[in-house]
Amino acid sequence: MRRGLAGWLAVILLLSRSAALAEPPFWKTEWPNTDFSIRAVESWTEILSGGPGKDGIPALSDPVMVPVVQADLPDTAPVLTVALDGQPARAYPLRYMTWHEIVNDRIGGVPVTVTFCPLCNSAIAFDGRLNGQELTFGVTGKLRHSDMVMYDHQTESWWQQALGQGIVGEMTGQALTQLPSWLEGYSQFRKAHPDGLIMAEPTHARPYGRNPYERYDSSDRPFLYSGEMPPDGIAPLSRVVRVGDRAWPLARLAQAGRIEEAGVVLSWQAGQASALDAGEMAQGRDVGSVRVRDAQARDVVHDVMFAFAFHAFWPEGEWMTGAR
Repeated sequence: MRRGLAGWLAVILLLSRSAALAEPPFWKTEWPNTDFSIRAVESWTEILSGGPGKDGIPALSDPVMVPVVQADLPDTAPVLTVALDGQPARAYPLRYMTWHEIVNDRIGGVPVTVTFCPLCNSAIAFDGRLNGQELTFGVTGKLRHSDMVMYDHQTESWWQQALGQGIVGEMTGQALTQLPSWLEGYSQFRKAHPDGLIMAEPTHARPYGRNPYERYDSSDRPFLYSGEMPPDGIAPLSRVVRVGDRAWPLARLAQAGRIEEAGVVLSWQAGQASALDAGEMAQGRDVGSVRVRDAQARDVVHDVMFAFAFHAFWPEGEWMTGAR
């Protein structure tokens, strides 16, 4: 993702063009069922085209799950783990999620939407139930603060992935319930859940295992982002562990191994490759795996995202840098 001057000029032109097109009359052609009269965004220019159109990045539904012992992935291949009470844990490899970004699944009768936004490194699982209705989701192809904008198939309202909140349309102001989930290496999942299930390779024609954002997490600036950068010299593409409106720098946690603060216990161990480093995803540098638990050792909802995204969506959030 390192660009010369010509590359950045192309990005600036794309930003300008996207902003010019960021008007409901244009979008209504593609989104005739979305109610653009209701919105939570201050300006339409906050939402940019990421390139693909509606469903250009195809979300998956009802994925094939196989016993983890049948999988053949590199030990450090990153997976998003979802473990609901009374159900075998499920692993969703980022080698597939990177190319689909959303998986609509059902775990023990519970509709679950699993999401991954590569540009923010945000991997979150949501309960698909809302006010007595079951929702499933697709990819709009739009970005806001470089984060994926999803849409629900039922009302075609737009949702901010990092927040799990409706931002345009009938569902504006509604919020999905985030489920406990965490990123870890495939070997770590296999050892912890020998009876677990893992998503099988989809049938789409995609170069699964390749990272289309090579070296992105060592870039100087985020892609298609013009917002304010994090404070105190925090690198915008450094990872942070977000719990509510607090963010712990991953580098701090990795150095300490364990941090107990603000009512939660954060732990780190090596064993997970960065999905956004090397061209072959499993060959990315080891960024380690994070767990967040409460005083009763129960998993706590969290996200490991880039610092710029935390600052964009929680501008008044607390940075847990350990500085006094």
